[in-house]
Amino acid sequence: MEAIARLRNHPTSTRKMRLMADLIRGKQVEQALGILQFTKKHNSTPLYKLLLSAVDNWKQKNPGSRPEDSNLVVKTIMVDQGVTIRRYTNAPQGRMYRIRKRSNHVTLVVDSKVENVKA
Repeated sequence: MEAIARLRNHPTSTRKMRLMADLIRGKQVEQALGILQFTKKHNSTPLYKLLLSAVDNWKQKNPGSRPEDSNLVVKTIMVDQGVTIRRYTNAPQGRMYRIRKRSNHVTLVVDSKVENVKA
């Protein structure tokens, strides 16, 4: 049974967020939490909280189950581009430069890993 958590309109570029998402894609939840907790990049904190939220959503869908016993893994993590806010700043000779403040959407899916048992 999989559980989904979403982070909408986080104010950072998708390129920077994808660097962190690539670190935890396909890892077990305990290992991914450890990676995010000790990474110095500023995007690791919202991803850490998002992963905890996905685990809590999984607990609500599977009452009585423990995430440690069911081998939870980060099944998919997608980072999509959000709204780009355009601002302007002064430039020489009466001109102006455009500043683009980018945002992103992150979708994280956690699923229990099923062991293939051959009979």
